[in-house]
Amino acid sequence: MKTALITGVTGQDGSYLSEFLLEKGYDVHGIIRRSSVDFRERIAHLEGKPHFHLHYADLTDSMSIVKVVGKVRPDEIYNLAAQSHVQVSFDSPEFTANVDATGVLRVLEAVRACGLEKTCRIYQASTSELYGKVEEVPQNENTPFHPYSPYAVAKLYGFWIVKEYREAYDMYCCSGILFNHESERRGETFVTRKITLAAARIAQGLQDCLYLGNLSSLRDWGYAKDYVECMWLILQQEKPEDFVIATGVQHSVREFAYYAFKHAGIELKFEGEGMDEKGICVAVSGNAPASLVGKTLVVVSADFYRPTDVVNLWGDPTKAKARLKWDPNKTSFEQLVQLMVEHDMAKVAGEGAAAKVRMNLVEYLEKGIVK
Repeated sequence: MKTALITGVTGQDGSYLSEFLLEKGYDVHGIIRRSSVDFRERIAHLEGKPHFHLHYADLTDSMSIVKVVGKVRPDEIYNLAAQSHVQVSFDSPEFTANVDATGVLRVLEAVRACGLEKTCRIYQASTSELYGKVEEVPQNENTPFHPYSPYAVAKLYGFWIVKEYREAYDMYCCSGILFNHESERRGETFVTRKITLAAARIAQGLQDCLYLGNLSSLRDWGYAKDYVECMWLILQQEKPEDFVIATGVQHSVREFAYYAFKHAGIELKFEGEGMDEKGICVAVSGNAPASLVGKTLVVVSADFYRPTDVVNLWGDPTKAKARLKWDPNKTSFEQLVQLMVEHDMAKVAGEGAAAKVRMNLVEYLEKGIVK
């Protein structure tokens, strides 16, 4: 039985990877941070399983990482933990650097300190944001990097320090340059989940409008559940190499919004350009209210523009397809959007029902019906 250690186990990728590795017969150990509020909903269904274990540690605390690595002595480490929100990196650049740059170094040094540099394989979750102000389209493993945010700059350090340790100490460590990957477990502050939740709430009469940034930004969106398989495949190769993980298909934020609303029963038509562009409801289906027709449901807001904005990310997965025999298009773009919308339609319906029960209870209490 192989042993894997996952940082960022409570995140979208960490939860899917845990499920994947458990199915492969691994003993899976995850690292979580101590907090007064526990956010474990993505892995709650795994807790209690005999081969799933959690440990407290933090990428900003080298001693805690050394202790966990020394205790678990993993065959594989998947470093998925990060401050991964690009906009937040402009607000908290120092914290982002501490986790996303120096945190990678702490993992590598922990492996060396525990004498595992010849036996432990390390996967580093890198990012398409390294390409930033892109110098060629699509982007592959040889495309020059041009990071365009504090997040991307920090991740670039992580990429290069992994490469340095591979060459300097002959360690099996490599990076997967992941392009945007989404799922129904994506954090609600990320634009894709923000869109699918808004579409669900608007379709159920709980929200009036969705405010977005640049609708013309282009991204290569894949399904996170498919991408974790590629992470694992990268560590199963004879020699450590870096790989682009992408679908090779590109879509705009506008397209994502269009399909999300469509699956929620709302047909959008976009009019205007730039800051004046709007998404207007032209038809409804299913249970979406007819009163939405003619209303502006998507509005562009300057509040969601970044100081420096990456507008054209498009990955070339040729190497991963050829070397790893990985299928990046197992789940299509429209299927991905549909999965997310269906999940959020059910989530919003549940929230609405719970809110109605609370309102009724308050009314009954006020009337003295319930004591």
